[in-house]
Amino acid sequence: MSEKIKVPTVAEMMAAGEVPDILFWVGCAGSFDDRAKKITKAVIKILHGCKIKFAVLGTEESCTGDPAKRAGNEFAFMMSAMQNIQVLNGFEIKKIVTACPHCFNTIKNEYPELGGKYEVIHHTQLINGLIKEGKLSMSGGDFKGKKITFHDPCYLGRANDVYEAPREVLQKLDAELVEMKNCKAKGLCCGAGGAQMFKEAEKGDKEVNVKRTEDVLDTKSNIVATGCPFCNTMMTDGIKHFNKEEDVEVLDVAEMIANAMDL
Repeated sequence: MSEKIKVPTVAEMMAAGEVPDILFWVGCAGSFDDRAKKITKAVIKILHGCKIKFAVLGTEESCTGDPAKRAGNEFAFMMSAMQNIQVLNGFEIKKIVTACPHCFNTIKNEYPELGGKYEVIHHTQLINGLIKEGKLSMSGGDFKGKKITFHDPCYLGRANDVYEAPREVLQKLDAELVEMKNCKAKGLCCGAGGAQMFKEAEKGDKEVNVKRTEDVLDTKSNIVATGCPFCNTMMTDGIKHFNKEEDVEVLDVAEMIANAMDL
C-alpha cells in the first residue's frame, strides 16, 4: 500500500465527538503476525476506500479468549472476555467486523451470555455487502484468467453457516472459481483450529494441512483463497511442503479485493 491511511482509535474518535459506524476488531494474528498484518492492511484499505466511518480499539483490544477456551481453560477465557466486553460496552459499540473467524465466532456466539451483545460480521460478509450496495467496484486486477479455489475456515463455514459471502465476492473477480472435493459443509480443517496452532502435532501418518493441501493441488488452482489468518499460515506451510510456492499463491479474500478494487 503506497498511501498512508490514518486509522483512528475509538477513544480518539469519541474524544472528537464522533462515533464509528463500525469497529474493526483486528485480532491477535492481525496485530502481531507479519503475514496477517497484510490482511489487516487490506481490510483497512477497503474500509477507507469505501468511505466507511470505522475505528479500532488499539491498545485497548486484547485476545478474545478463543485459544484459551478451545484449549480448556475456561477461567482464562472468562477473564479475557469480560475485559473486552467492559471496553466494548463502555464505548457503546454496536457493530463489529473482523478478519478472523475465531474472533468472529467468539464475539458473536459466546460474548452475548456474558453481557456483550453486538452485530458481528466477517470481513467477507462486509465486502459482499459493499459490492451489492454499489459502494465497492473492481476491475480484474491481477486475477484475469486465474483459477481460484476457496478454503472454508471451520469457524466461518460449519460453525456459522457462512459459505456464500466469500464465494460471491470471489466470483466478482475476473477469474474462475473451482471447488475442492471437500468444501462447504464437507470442508476440511486446515489443522490450526481448537488451539492446535500452538501445540506440537500428535501421532499420525499425515499432517492435517498437508492433507488439505492435497485437495488444493487436485483443483490445479493458481490461488487458494482464505478468509482466516490461521488458515492462511497452514495453507502456506502446506504449499511449501510440496514445493509448490511457484505454482500456487495463498491470499486472503480481502487482499484479492484490495488489489482489484477501483479507487
